[in-house]
Amino acid sequence: MTAVKTLLPGLLVATGAALVAWFVASHYGGPQLLYALLFGMAFHHLADVPRYQPGLQFASRNILRLGVALLGVRITFAQVLALGPLPPLLVLVGVPLTILFALWLSQLLGLKRDFGLLTGGSVAICGASAAIAISCILPRTEQSDQQLVFTVVAVTTLSTLAMIGYPIISQLLGFDPVTAGIFLGGTIHDVAQVVGAGYLLGEQAGNTATFTKLLRVAMLVPVVMVISLLLVNNSRQCDRQQRPPLLPLFLVAFLALVVVNSFNWVPAQVQSGLVQLSNACLVTAIAAIGIKASVVKLAAMGWHPLLLVLGETLFLAFFVILSLLYW
Repeated sequence: MTAVKTLLPGLLVATGAALVAWFVASHYGGPQLLYALLFGMAFHHLADVPRYQPGLQFASRNILRLGVALLGVRITFAQVLALGPLPPLLVLVGVPLTILFALWLSQLLGLKRDFGLLTGGSVAICGASAAIAISCILPRTEQSDQQLVFTVVAVTTLSTLAMIGYPIISQLLGFDPVTAGIFLGGTIHDVAQVVGAGYLLGEQAGNTATFTKLLRVAMLVPVVMVISLLLVNNSRQCDRQQRPPLLPLFLVAFLALVVVNSFNWVPAQVQSGLVQLSNACLVTAIAAIGIKASVVKLAAMGWHPLLLVLGETLFLAFFVILSLLYW
């Protein structure tokens, strides 16, 4: 009861911001995660109040890990195999290439390697959800929450713009519904925007875009595992308490849910409930991170981080387009 009383004030504030974001998104449309972040940032003055800090910290770390783990109920191995050879090849090559490009560009712009990993993984895999997952295993610094907030804002904004612009580009390029679906699913950052853009071009394009996007989401586990392994190896010269775990528990749960869902062991109603719970956890965690964020510090990050995310987005888009044109 003492722990609950300690966490409750911060959790109530984060949950309140998340509920407002859900209400606005449900009634007026738009990206729910971005709303949660912005509404949370409006209550930043509460971040320095001691009674709110434990709950906000719990929401921004523990609850977000639960939300990421529950993403596994959206994916099955059958969905991945049904895509054929091209989408898997695009994803298997495009994801690591985008992350490597992000590391190179971050050095070119004078930014830290961890920030390149965070933004590159977010752009390459699944937007805000990937940013949250990767941030869970990166070494904690004073800039960690700020960098995560910036990444979520940047990729969500670019993803929303892509939802509008990429279907137009696919039509200008003369893509058929399947090719257009692969393009949209292989490039747009967030799942919701992929679905929205795909079904603007019809059911076939929407289904293909969704499946392709699920394949990118499936890359979350191997990418984070590799990053975690590299961080463990590189952290031997650092404080032992700073070392990240080799295989985070929330990723084990994610993979286990993918396996369970692939064998249809999850009843439809249970799956729907877990998807909703995952969304609720992610929105609440993002709201808490928004509350802890400082607009002044966010603005102080300057143009280089924005150029980094924009460069990664354009790199991935051009890679997929060229691959589809010359396949």
